[in-house]
Amino acid sequence: MTDAQTSPAPIRIDVWSDIACPWCYIGKRNLENGLAAAAQDEDAPQVEITYHSFELSPDTPVDFDGSSADFLAEHKGITREQAQEMNDRVAQIAKDQAGLQYRFDLQQHTNTVKAHELVHFAKTHGKQLEMKERLLSAYFVEGRHVGRIDELVELAGSVGLDEAAARDALENDEFLPAVRQDQAQAQAYGINGVPFFVIDGKYGVSGAQPADAFTQVVRQVWAEHRGEDA
Repeated sequence: MTDAQTSPAPIRIDVWSDIACPWCYIGKRNLENGLAAAAQDEDAPQVEITYHSFELSPDTPVDFDGSSADFLAEHKGITREQAQEMNDRVAQIAKDQAGLQYRFDLQQHTNTVKAHELVHFAKTHGKQLEMKERLLSAYFVEGRHVGRIDELVELAGSVGLDEAAARDALENDEFLPAVRQDQAQAQAYGINGVPFFVIDGKYGVSGAQPADAFTQVVRQVWAEHRGEDA
């Protein structure tokens, strides 16, 4: 049994994801549900999560003229009907696996670099996890425009961040270098798709794995931590 002085260091989970990635929101919720299950253990794993920036389509304009299905069809070279079927399938998986109510019919496709900058701004104020959740919900569930600074500032305020400071940071590209650093790290790791989870800097988990997969991996890594610190 461990006490406060011999407790192992927390498990570090670094997550690369994009605000506009439907699997990233599913993966986020599955990770949270998996960790919640592990938290019921007598010796519950301690975990620290950090989100990192990844842009799936960095050339997307801020104001894309068309629907989510239009973008997907254009981006993947498929018909609009096929794109709609893909969205419908993902929406069903999001609902069944993660309890998320995606509204692709409301979605406003946009460039996500400013949203990523806002997540970094939130991190400096201890609100990264709240901001990431708020942005994903805004984009996939509420049909909010997460590419425009005015909208992002309002979303920042909704999680308790200073709106004036958020606006200043976004207008001056204050956290753009941090976004680029995340992207460079992803490239160094060989990450070319998201979500991608790096656990303790040595284990990689790709894709929106089921919640129980995350439960198992954190239990395994926590056992390693206990062994290392024993």
